[in-house]
Amino acid sequence: MRSRGSVNSNPFIPMSEPNIPQKSPIVQKTEPGDYWWCACGRSVKQPFCDGSHKGTEFKPLKTTITEAKTVAWCACKHTQSPPFCDGTHRTL
Repeated sequence: MRSRGSVNSNPFIPMSEPNIPQKSPIVQKTEPGDYWWCACGRSVKQPFCDGSHKGTEFKPLKTTITEAKTVAWCACKHTQSPPFCDGTHRTL
């Protein structure tokens, strides 16, 4: 049984819980546009998808940012308001 935060290195084994790349948000200035947030936690381009979810039940989440602003992207992958950090990482 996998514990939270462990890395499932075999892309062909389904995951029921996402990997946890870090237990703090990724805060960055973000320009208007469409972004694909990584939901599986495997992407090496966190917080964005690089296709590493293939073979799992996870799918990236498309998010449209309409104006330039600073965004706190969830990096623990357990937020209740994806793709944005809601502080859930403090309880993991």
